Amino acid sequence: MESIKSGYKLKRSKILIISLILFPLIGNTTSLIDVYEDALVNDPLLKEALANKEAISEFRPQARSLLLPQINATGSYSDSDVNGKSTFQQQTAIGTVTNTTGFLQESETTQWEVSIRQTIFDFGAWMTLKKANKTVAQSEIDYLAAEQALMVRVATAYFNVLAAQDTLESEQAARQAIEKQLDQSRKRFDVGLIAITDVQEAQAAYDQSIANEIIAKRNLATSKESLRAITDNYPSNLLKPDNNLPLIMPNPQSETEWVNTSLEQNLNFLSAQLGTEIARSEVKVQRSGHFPTIGVQAQKRETVSDSFRSDSGGDFNPADTENINEGVGVQVTVPIFSGGQTSSRVRQAVAQHRATKEKLERVGRETTRNARDSYLGVISGIATVKALQQSVKSSATALQATEAGYVVGTRTTVDVLDARRRLYSSQRNLAVSKYDYLKNIIQLKQAAGTLSKDDLVQINNWLK
Repeated sequence: MESIKSGYKLKRSKILIISLILFPLIGNTTSLIDVYEDALVNDPLLKEALANKEAISEFRPQARSLLLPQINATGSYSDSDVNGKSTFQQQTAIGTVTNTTGFLQESETTQWEVSIRQTIFDFGAWMTLKKANKTVAQSEIDYLAAEQALMVRVATAYFNVLAAQDTLESEQAARQAIEKQLDQSRKRFDVGLIAITDVQEAQAAYDQSIANEIIAKRNLATSKESLRAITDNYPSNLLKPDNNLPLIMPNPQSETEWVNTSLEQNLNFLSAQLGTEIARSEVKVQRSGHFPTIGVQAQKRETVSDSFRSDSGGDFNPADTENINEGVGVQVTVPIFSGGQTSSRVRQAVAQHRATKEKLERVGRETTRNARDSYLGVISGIATVKALQQSVKSSATALQATEAGYVVGTRTTVDVLDARRRLYSSQRNLAVSKYDYLKNIIQLKQAAGTLSKDDLVQINNWLK
């Protein structure tokens, strides 16, 4: 009975130790959604896009201000002193007499003015407002496009890290297996069962495996750095797809429908369309430089002046004035000739409009190509994963048969090394094909303009 209790306590202790080891690992795992949420806070490109959107949103109130009343008020105050003398001639009974008198003059002047101007007709101002509304709408679309681009960049960097990790693990496993194979070859050579060439082949393969491992470590570090550039940290223990990864065909299963959807909803294409409309509005704005403008203007100005003057030490003579001017009128401005500047700006705007139409055509073609390529990428990715799954099974079976033949002397070291290399290559390619399949799903949704966080959540649920 005592031995049973001791065994039970020992078993509980082992379970506790294993739990303490495993639970921190589980707690430190990082999912695709965790990385994405970090990127939302830390990605400089997304912050830049948000700042640009906020800056461009101010175009609308600035353009609207051209159509609202313009009120200005000015005021001034001056205080001046003049001290001088004047000389004049005077006819008297004894002849002409020259007299000189001194004078002192002090004056204070206060003036204020208020003016109000309201535009009645300004075609350019109305076109500027319409252009501003379209520019703001384009900035909002560009920000949504930046959010989708962030999802793609996060997923790409995330799966690139996993691919680099799998490659490194594959190279490390290959190095360990080849090292074991080299040790066996040396022992078999020592007893005269194989030739020295088999040992040399194993040694060459081992040296190459060390070089491959070094390259794989560098690629992993580079991939992690690319992910850090987005999230500002180094996530560890990334979740990865397992052998039960669902292989789902695109819905709808029509390349044409995906292309049509992308031409209707792709954010970059919609932004290019608005860019063409903005350029067309700019042409109208510049042409308005030939049109007259009409406005109503009212103003009121008051001037108060207090002046004192004395001559030759006499009393000051006050001279006060107060003027009030009020007026309301209609102002019509007709542009006649501006040195050719307006015509030049019109030609410039027309050329820019033509450039935006060519950009729209280019973006449309790129959108179509991306939709087709991503759609075919998902389909071919499914086929590739299935084929490589079978390839891994076949390569494992072939390695077992080759190793058995090596033991009985029907296969050489080179045969074993080649079989093992094919197995590790198939395993590595299978892992990479899964990541490519998942990336193509995200890229297809981006091309169609429907990519959202829900798509990342769905893929995140496939990771273990």
